Amino acid sequence: MDPHEAKVVLEAALLTAQQPLSLGDIGRLFDGEFDGAALNALLDELRGDWQDRGVELVHLASGWRFQSTPAMRVYLERLSADRPPRYSRAVLETLAIIAYRQPVTRGDIEEIRGVTVSSQVVRALEERGWIEVVGHREVPGRPELLATTRAFLDDLGLQSLQQLPALATGEDARASGLSAPNGKDERNEPQELELPMTHPAEPTESSSSVVPLS
Repeated sequence: MDPHEAKVVLEAALLTAQQPLSLGDIGRLFDGEFDGAALNALLDELRGDWQDRGVELVHLASGWRFQSTPAMRVYLERLSADRPPRYSRAVLETLAIIAYRQPVTRGDIEEIRGVTVSSQVVRALEERGWIEVVGHREVPGRPELLATTRAFLDDLGLQSLQQLPALATGEDARASGLSAPNGKDERNEPQELELPMTHPAEPTESSSSVVPLS
């Protein structure tokens, strides 16, 4: 298969995929005809073909996918009957702590925030697919260790945790939930926190929200 035909096949597969495609997935498209270097070259060329358009090809933690550019968000949201999900500040702060300090236990989170972490908060993040149990700490009681998932990185548009925004310090850290000034759990009250959406080129049930951690 010549490179032009291969790029057409690759484009079709990415546009119709229900989830990001890994390099292994893409390799199976061509039954091993192209090696990793050739596939990356095709992806780079295809990404260049879609520059300056409303849709872009991006490389995420779990693979490659087409999605709308940030500039298109305001227009695409007009087609959605549902408002973006809203989460309590306690949920967002718990997520931020897990993202930056992982792996952590619920006890670690409570020590940082200075308040009790409810099971409902952890469950909300697990059901959203943003966190998971990755092990147990070898101390009495063997508490679960929590970490973020690839889906979390995909929803943020990132390839790795190293691309997370720089951690705030001082008063900014308190505002972000990585430090709690007192034991009062005011942050558990529902907040008007609207999460901007990413839009895969082919809308699916996995279309997801992005939590701004900066």
